[in-house]
Amino acid sequence: MNILISSVLIISSVLLITAIIMQNRGAGVGGVFGGSGDVYRTKRGAEKILYNATIVLAVIFFGTALYNALFV
Repeated sequence: MNILISSVLIISSVLLITAIIMQNRGAGVGGVFGGSGDVYRTKRGAEKILYNATIVLAVIFFGTALYNALFV
């Protein structure tokens, strides 16, 4: 059981890191120089799927880490 929990924790952490990096990649270079153009817009298509996947992966990672800390 301990190997299963550790495997889920490692896989979810790698996927979470990947999802966060992919979201940050779309930010563009304009934000570095102050001209980010922060206009409110809705998430559509792949951006919305990636955003929701990040939330799900974060919940899975947090739940697995909490279970690992309390019960294993």
